[in-house]
Amino acid sequence: MEEGKGFKGCIVAVVWLVILAIVAVTVRFFWTEPQKEKLQSDTGSSSSYSHEVKIQADLFSGYSVLRSEEMKKNLRYDGVRLTVVKDEADYDARLEALEDGDVEMGVFTIDSLLVAGSKLGRFPVSIVMVIDETIGADAVLAFDTGVKTVQDLNASDAAFVLTPSSPSEFLARVVKSHFNLPKLRSNWIVEADGSEAVFEIMKNADRAKKQAYVLWEPHVSQAKKIKGVKVLLDSSKIKGLIVDVLVARREYLRDHPEKVRAIIEAYSRAAHHYRNEPEGFAGLVRSDDPSLSEDGSKAIVGGIQWKNTLENYAHFGLVKGFAAGDLLTMEDMIGNVTEILLKTKALDSDPLNGNYTSLYFDKILSEMRSDNFHPASLIAGLGQGTTDLQGVRTNAQLGKLNESQWSSLRSVGDLNVQSIGFRRGSASISLSSEHELGRLKKMLDNFPTFYLRIVGQTRSEGDAEANRHLAEARAKSVGEFLQNEGVSRSRIRTEAAPSASKSGSAQSVRFEVGQVPF
Repeated sequence: MEEGKGFKGCIVAVVWLVILAIVAVTVRFFWTEPQKEKLQSDTGSSSSYSHEVKIQADLFSGYSVLRSEEMKKNLRYDGVRLTVVKDEADYDARLEALEDGDVEMGVFTIDSLLVAGSKLGRFPVSIVMVIDETIGADAVLAFDTGVKTVQDLNASDAAFVLTPSSPSEFLARVVKSHFNLPKLRSNWIVEADGSEAVFEIMKNADRAKKQAYVLWEPHVSQAKKIKGVKVLLDSSKIKGLIVDVLVARREYLRDHPEKVRAIIEAYSRAAHHYRNEPEGFAGLVRSDDPSLSEDGSKAIVGGIQWKNTLENYAHFGLVKGFAAGDLLTMEDMIGNVTEILLKTKALDSDPLNGNYTSLYFDKILSEMRSDNFHPASLIAGLGQGTTDLQGVRTNAQLGKLNESQWSSLRSVGDLNVQSIGFRRGSASISLSSEHELGRLKKMLDNFPTFYLRIVGQTRSEGDAEANRHLAEARAKSVGEFLQNEGVSRSRIRTEAAPSASKSGSAQSVRFEVGQVPF
């Protein structure tokens, strides 16, 4: 009997303890905490920021303007707090963070955005601005004992050592897609974790191997100092392919276009500021990464072209003709990058189905242009317009070469062009091959600093002199077609190769690109 009373007493005690705990929690959350919050509010101040924008990016030096104090300062005028969310260049996770609304904006290279969107099965973002273009920061290098030109990589034992999911990988894909390398093995990529790791592999490699190494600065400059190392191709030789863009989540862009515009304008002003500073972007990059030496920061900056306002207008098709120079439009850049990814099997199919305009939004830049935005002024419409903006930087026109200069051109490699067909026994280009020559013209647009040697070829059988004349005529016919498509005459040389093959392919023409020696 006494035991039962003791048990009941324990239950009652436990019940009261539970009741008291519930009361304590209730008092805390419904009285104590609100009182503390009220006290804090009554004795605090209102934030000067009315809005926060989170941009996800990695530590690439090209994004240093986004991380700069000047950028944050410019946004304070609009009451916007900027938070840069740093990651390890995991583009798939970055796009998912944007789709989930964890961040409002982000940065991608065009190729990384296409690949990430293809994996996700949709594109929850739209490109709103071009940040920069790589113009030498990435390079394909090799030891000349094993690889003298890109064409030496046309071998079953050749490979590229590179960092996957990086601009370096895409540069290697540019090489593979644009040059005639049918013998390159299917597993042609040897993966390494970062440019420094690639550089270490390079320093310890067998120099006779048919192996190329894809690096970025400052390791490119360091590798070039090694005896026997040569640059096969760097990103200064290509145009409109390795391009960094700023994207906005589509819902955010629809609901807060004024905030996206504030970000674009603040960025444009910050870039303009650093462009005109005594130490320029080199000083910014060094402050962003104190471990860099002065030479290292200069090497990095020398390989990046930060886009100005007028160049953005040109890329988005808002200025045309002379004002746009030779800059490619966003539509063409997306199309060209897609083609490279498809040809190198990084994509199984075109994720945009050719609708490339669906991936970028030009309205904000268009409104800025209509309002006469100028990055040197905090107030739009002060009599400054497009003509007052910093000009579009274009590629220097290739000059005409004499015989000696053509002979001394350094060969880069043979372009990957399907066999050009001619009507039997003539130099008339078949209709089916005109499309292929149009594709060749796009390749030459991507390689604006290369000269083109068009070499006509015929079978070895038959009259040698007649064959030579036919080869010359075919090469000349192709050259004239390309000139009519807009390729400068000074870039082209036509000639005939000695007849040496009985194969049908020898009846076509070969396209070899070369550059003036460094």
